[in-house]
Amino acid sequence: MDQKRNHILGFGAAFLVLTALDQWTKKLAVTHLMGKRPYVIWNGVFELFYSENRGAAFGMLQGKQALFLIITLCVFAAILYALIRLPAGRRFLPMELCLTVIAAGAAGNMIDRVSQGYVVDFLYFKLIDFPIFNVADCYVTVATVVLMALFLWFYKEEEVEILFPGRKGQA
Repeated sequence: MDQKRNHILGFGAAFLVLTALDQWTKKLAVTHLMGKRPYVIWNGVFELFYSENRGAAFGMLQGKQALFLIITLCVFAAILYALIRLPAGRRFLPMELCLTVIAAGAAGNMIDRVSQGYVVDFLYFKLIDFPIFNVADCYVTVATVVLMALFLWFYKEEEVEILFPGRKGQA
């Protein structure tokens, strides 16, 4: 039980640090980029460009803050459920780390939505005209891709079934 408690405490500490890092980068964007021309990192490729996103990914669902709050709370509940169900030990540490990073990203954007009504975005890949995003978006995207890879190539089906008891043999 001590090992499980340590994992949960580690999750909490990493969650707080990652969420604070996201909020700090957004504060820097507000302070140094808001109302100014984009800061070019690599001409024609990548720049820091202040933007306020009142929707979800790619600006979808503008102004649906209550929906985003409900979705975020559901994500938190699912992650907490998974962390409680996972056995303590090194084998599931990669999954715990991915879940921690996803939770921190969701929290970072939720903090913006609740406190301001929009999410601060500032990372812009101009070369491909990709939608402007932020550190929390990076957390969620990268950790989700890694989590999918873990499910596909690292964890065995029996190990994943720990998260979904009573589903064995169902198609």
